[in-house]
Amino acid sequence: MRISDRAHVEGEREQITVVPESTDDLWHLSNVLEPGDAVGGDTHRRVRRNDEQLRDTGGEREHMFATIEVESVEFARFANRLRVSGVIVDCSREDQLDFHHTLNVEENEEVEITKRWKPDQLDRLTDAVEASENPDVAIATVEEGAAHVHTVAQYGAEERASLTGPTGKGDYARSRTELFAELTAVLSRMDVDAIILAGPGFTKQDAYAYIEENARDLVDLITLVDTSAVGDRGVHEVLKRGAVEDVQAETRIAREAELIDRLMTEIAQGAKATYGIDGVREAAEYGAIETLLVVDDRLREERGRDGDWDQNVNELLETVDQKGGDIVVFSGEYDPGEQLSNLGGIAAILRYRLE
Repeated sequence: MRISDRAHVEGEREQITVVPESTDDLWHLSNVLEPGDAVGGDTHRRVRRNDEQLRDTGGEREHMFATIEVESVEFARFANRLRVSGVIVDCSREDQLDFHHTLNVEENEEVEITKRWKPDQLDRLTDAVEASENPDVAIATVEEGAAHVHTVAQYGAEERASLTGPTGKGDYARSRTELFAELTAVLSRMDVDAIILAGPGFTKQDAYAYIEENARDLVDLITLVDTSAVGDRGVHEVLKRGAVEDVQAETRIAREAELIDRLMTEIAQGAKATYGIDGVREAAEYGAIETLLVVDDRLREERGRDGDWDQNVNELLETVDQKGGDIVVFSGEYDPGEQLSNLGGIAAILRYRLE
């Protein structure tokens, strides 16, 4: 993420102009925007002409700059865009005011966001700016007969390839060399700065030896890590052990994995933790929260019209911030966020036990 301009405007609001540079950045913006915000950017809109000499073709698409009052936000990961819908409140064509429109925010396109920024939202922008300097990392997990390749993103770890097949003896047996060759081909096509090669037993070392012999340019990118599983579970182990942090400082999901494990340990011991809105609210009132954990989907829901907590979530976050607590917003698309969702979408690691 790149911030190109900041300016205070009336009504205690601030206009921040940002340029998202990756899918991660679009995901960050999806968690920053909320109903009532003003979002402006270049767009195209079908405009109907009333010229009697022209046959009505239903309108022609014209380029314009439009600012809308946000009603809904959709992060379309696989389309690499963010869809922001609402009513046009300012436009380079005045005849388009008050019409509904959708801005398709894409990578490397400047967008203006005007709102009353909350502390956690400004923190998220800061995280996105800092994350742009981090290297891209692939995690390859391999065992006998199977290999999986994931990429690490701010919104979660996404599987890019799954290679499986029978091994052993017989007419349909698949050689280990064939599996290693396919894995090497996948990794060679990826534009990453680091590769973590993980898995149980010695298969990963054999895969590394194959890569060393057949794709020397990949060797300097690889770090070997022991895990007890492959696939999603193996990736979680890699993140939990901090292997990604060795090559990608302050990786968001690695921190989430560590925090959720710490939270579950504290809960199991009946110690310094609480979960659910009622328990978190009480802990916030006492100033006992060291780290507040909340899922992005639930936070967005509670800030909108569909929330059902009997607590204003913005006031809760402000209380935690004012009393020195950290606030971590989890991605609901990755396992730690799913675990937190099962606890009501919000929890806290405490400074001390509440009796």
